[in-house]
Amino acid sequence: MKTKLREIFAKENLTLSDIQIEKFKTYAEMLLEWNEKINLTAITDDEGIAEKHFLDSVLPLTKVDVPRGTTLIDVGTGAGFPAIPMKIYRDDIEITLLDGLNKRINFLSEVSDTLELSADCIHSRAEDGGKNPDLREKFDIATARAVAPLPVLCEYCLPFVKVGGKFLALKGPNENAEDAEKAVEILGGKICSTWNYSLPSGDNRRLIVIEKVKETPKKYPRDAGKIKKSPL
Repeated sequence: MKTKLREIFAKENLTLSDIQIEKFKTYAEMLLEWNEKINLTAITDDEGIAEKHFLDSVLPLTKVDVPRGTTLIDVGTGAGFPAIPMKIYRDDIEITLLDGLNKRINFLSEVSDTLELSADCIHSRAEDGGKNPDLREKFDIATARAVAPLPVLCEYCLPFVKVGGKFLALKGPNENAEDAEKAVEILGGKICSTWNYSLPSGDNRRLIVIEKVKETPKKYPRDAGKIKKSPL
């Protein structure tokens, strides 16, 4: 795993320290160990984990300016992607991991403790968290690597972002930012930029960057059923 990590990150001109390599290795080992108990990932080979989970999570930091001390919430974080790899690569980022499944939060808490990440792990559905005054519009950046359509993700994620902050949507190549223009405007955002790039294996990725330009109206997010049934 250590050699694969160095090689794969080097292909993108990214250098990892020995400490970072060790943390990624431990994270991969814990991911596979817990994956036997709860469903965390379908990717289980060293190269796949290094590229399609770790590198894939870190690459957005090379596309977007993320100042030191940035507060970041990863919405529907699952096994911790992209926030934990981002934190390993940029220790100055303060991360909050939000997920609706308590078993995943238990895994994330153990990873955070073992790797000394100081992550805030919160068990909550996104639509509930977005209405929580302790979380609503409190973060510089929200991230999501979920498979939901962009208009749906925007309603889940933009309520967490403070005015002047950004939502980073890590998507596949077929997701069009234009499809979410109406939702973005309603929720107080503005589509800022789109980055198209590829992983070393050739898999294509699209990073959609949405800036928060005004407060999200209080009625959003709606409950999950309405969000899915009637996307903005």
